[in-house]
Amino acid sequence: MIATIIQNYLSKLYMPSFAWNDIIEIIILAYVIYKLMAWIKNTKAWNLLKGIIVIAIFLIVAYLLQLRTVLWISRHALGVAIIAFVILFQPELRHALERLGTRRIFSGINSGGSGYERFSKKTAEEITDAVFTMSKAKTGALIVIEQNLELNEYLKTGIQTDAVVTGQLLINIFEKNTPLHDGAVIIRGDRVLAATCYLPLSENDSLSKDLGTRHRAALGISEETDSVTIVVSEETGKVALTANGQLERDLDRSKLMSRLEFIRTHSGGLNPIYYRNKKASVKDEDEEENI
Repeated sequence: MIATIIQNYLSKLYMPSFAWNDIIEIIILAYVIYKLMAWIKNTKAWNLLKGIIVIAIFLIVAYLLQLRTVLWISRHALGVAIIAFVILFQPELRHALERLGTRRIFSGINSGGSGYERFSKKTAEEITDAVFTMSKAKTGALIVIEQNLELNEYLKTGIQTDAVVTGQLLINIFEKNTPLHDGAVIIRGDRVLAATCYLPLSENDSLSKDLGTRHRAALGISEETDSVTIVVSEETGKVALTANGQLERDLDRSKLMSRLEFIRTHSGGLNPIYYRNKKASVKDEDEEENI
């Protein structure tokens, strides 16, 4: 008898058809939602999202209790709320669209193909030599390497140099008490385009309080663009690298050279593959030395 009841119940259930294009839609939606959540997590929109969740729970309760006035107000305020969201988060939305427009969808397939070079091996060696010379002397430095997204907006904040990348040039730029030492250097290809450039500071509330302005600036530019930034600490001389909103600390010469080699030979640039197992959010590094 129970089997009959179950069979009758199942026979009344509607089972929608499931085709191959439904699988594609599920994959696309899952990818978009994942990327959206990952982007929101690293922006000011994260706190907004938590506020929206609280409001959504409140509206569900209002619906269950049939609070008609509250529901009427929420329906009429929805349009204004959407416009306010666009206005308040215009910078974040613009940066997200910029990165989407410059992303190479098939870079994972063809990156590293024969003949591709973002800059020469000599440039990578010159940068590495300069970084560890400054590290030994505890000379603070901030070197931004442009990838796919052009950094013209930040170039305008500095002094144009347009010179071939050499170790001595970088060392001289960041030498203390020189006119160009304050700020960041931006490198495109084999040339130093500008010095004393101002970078946006990261507004991530979860960052370690140990981080200084240089590291926050390096993280800030990596959150807004796809650039890679090398930081030399003036206090400890330690070398760090930022990309994709993540920080990798205590690099030695071989590690830095391997990162630069990856950037140099891959059209997709330095991607999150290096940080997949790092959880490099600096909130987990409070126990490390002050940088």
